[in-house]
Amino acid sequence: MTLASAGMPAPDMHAAARRLIARKRVVAIALPLLLLAYLVYVFFAFDIPGLAQRARWDNARILVSDSYSYKTHVERNNRTGAFTVAVEGERKGTYDDTNLPGWVALGDGRADVTLDDGGRIEIDGDTVRYDVPGFGLIEARQTQAEGVTTNLDAGTLPDWISYSDTRLMVTTPEARLTLTRARTEVFVYAFGWELFFFTLDSPYHGESLRNILFGPQIDPARGNIAGAWQDFWGNSIWRHGDTAWALFETVLMAFLGTFGAAVVALPLAFLAARNFAPLIAIRLAARRLFDFLRGVDGLIWTILLSRAFGPGPMTGALAILFTDTGSFGKLFSEALENVDGRQIEGLASTGARPVQRYRFGVIPQLVPVLLSQVLYFLESNTRSATIIGAITGGGIGLLLTQAMITQKDWEEVSYYIILIVLLVMAMDSLSGWLRRKLIRGD
Repeated sequence: MTLASAGMPAPDMHAAARRLIARKRVVAIALPLLLLAYLVYVFFAFDIPGLAQRARWDNARILVSDSYSYKTHVERNNRTGAFTVAVEGERKGTYDDTNLPGWVALGDGRADVTLDDGGRIEIDGDTVRYDVPGFGLIEARQTQAEGVTTNLDAGTLPDWISYSDTRLMVTTPEARLTLTRARTEVFVYAFGWELFFFTLDSPYHGESLRNILFGPQIDPARGNIAGAWQDFWGNSIWRHGDTAWALFETVLMAFLGTFGAAVVALPLAFLAARNFAPLIAIRLAARRLFDFLRGVDGLIWTILLSRAFGPGPMTGALAILFTDTGSFGKLFSEALENVDGRQIEGLASTGARPVQRYRFGVIPQLVPVLLSQVLYFLESNTRSATIIGAITGGGIGLLLTQAMITQKDWEEVSYYIILIVLLVMAMDSLSGWLRRKLIRGD
């Protein structure tokens, strides 16, 4: 019997199709318009044009150059007249009169600095002269009465010269000159990381690798290889020994936090799985606990725990453990709900006890998921431990923060960032190898 014979109106299929097509057209047009409106809102709400205007490109240029080069400071104390020549201002990198760089000459209360581009800077008492190739002579003088005076016209200065009555700064690709009432400073750039292997007070500074390995004994008290290793490992500027220990602390935080969370989350996951915890109250309590633990970000846990237990690597490990317990609990409980019940029933038919059924019927099914997730989180937490360490005072994150706060050792920042990237790459390779070995048996 048809709808018409039953007295019911036949549906208008063409009208329904037209309505469906019209609705899809509206959606296809509305979604891009909403996205465009959102992007326009972000453009003005976040003040993107103002951000470009506020950008300090000169500071960015100095920061980038400092990341792959170092500066030798030639400084005159304008109050005492004393000169100091040092690498990055480091005490262990201070030159004495017997080993000055070849481009610096000191004597009779004056200093001459010869630059690679042919320029020359002369510090003569309270007067400084900078002969800039292609520009001409810049002469300036400081006095307590008049401040900083110069031969330049303040109204027509190029953008690489900054001048006021208290300060003159000239920045060129070869050097940077700064004159204030307190001091006269010349910063000369050189490619590379300064004194990376040995400080100036080490007898191995300036020696070639061939000389150290095969040459005569350099330090009468130590063999060449042992002495060179001691001075390199104990380098007071780069602190290679402290850096290696900080990397170990970072890995230790990630390892303890990740595997500790897996150990805690596995038994709790049985309480959140529908097929292992029949009481809904228990399941809800376990699931809400997991939501709470992973809902609070790891950085927040870090701040709370550092206030409770004080700074240190263990506090960072606990912050990772709390956050990952919530994540692992959710993942493991979902995996438990998808286990094959026939294996459990087969073990039950042999008279196996509940603990034996879980051990031999459930855990083997969970191992691939458990190992895969734990190893992935270990790799991810190695990166997180860097940031957590900056807050808790442990690991490579602390050294990175200290180097950034000083605002002068950006080459050390580059060094730590490179080490962090290499550490993450190593953990990625290690976790991939372990997954292949433990899960697939390759």
